[in-house]
Amino acid sequence: MEASTKKAQPAPATALKKAVHFTLQGKGGVGKSLISSYIAQYLRQQGKPVVVVDTDPVNATLAGYKAFNAIHLELMKGGSLIERNFDTLIEKIIAEDTNFVIDNGAASFIPLSAYLVENDAINVIGNHGKQVVIHTVITGGQALRDTLAGFAALVENLPEQARIIVWLNEFFGDIEAEDKTFEEMRVYQNNIERVGGLVRIIQQTGSTFGKDVQLMLDKKLTFDEIAASPDFGLMAKSRLAQVKKAIFDQLANVL
Repeated sequence: MEASTKKAQPAPATALKKAVHFTLQGKGGVGKSLISSYIAQYLRQQGKPVVVVDTDPVNATLAGYKAFNAIHLELMKGGSLIERNFDTLIEKIIAEDTNFVIDNGAASFIPLSAYLVENDAINVIGNHGKQVVIHTVITGGQALRDTLAGFAALVENLPEQARIIVWLNEFFGDIEAEDKTFEEMRVYQNNIERVGGLVRIIQQTGSTFGKDVQLMLDKKLTFDEIAASPDFGLMAKSRLAQVKKAIFDQLANVL
């Protein structure tokens, strides 16, 4: 089937109100924590207050960033969602006059998504004056099908009040199936009105750019910390500055 030529009509930007950014994807190891860190850093650079919350019950990567002073909220116990703990988070989101970035692990993707739907949490947050933004990840390589399924599930189950931003992470390979890019795939074309924007993490040389980004993630450092760190050389700092600009320029267009 030929891809439609219609273009997405992004939902209103979140610049005039506080926002709650959830990073959700059912597949693990696709870059959710890295993306959450990018969002938090971008908001800070814009001078916006932000509270960072890590709800990953297995790998609390984002909570390891000292610069964020993140809250680690344990949502899971024995494989089950502790709903009272998530109630506390929603109430904190509503009570505090700030932006939130919430990183969620693959293990709690299904129960957390179900909670948001069953408890009408997105509309509850919206009714208290905050925009909910869902950031989800599509990757190339072996995880492509799983991440596409995760995106489709979010679109199907979440209310229209939630803005959905899709991150195209090319680190693991080109995002293509049957010679179609993501923008040409049926799953995107059928849901194009629900997508408020695309952010692309381009595939770059693994031994230079890729290694730099991996070190940044492993050391749990922000772009600003790296710029001031003696542990990164001049060229590594230059490459990471390029990565920062590429990501932040795109975020400026979708947030």
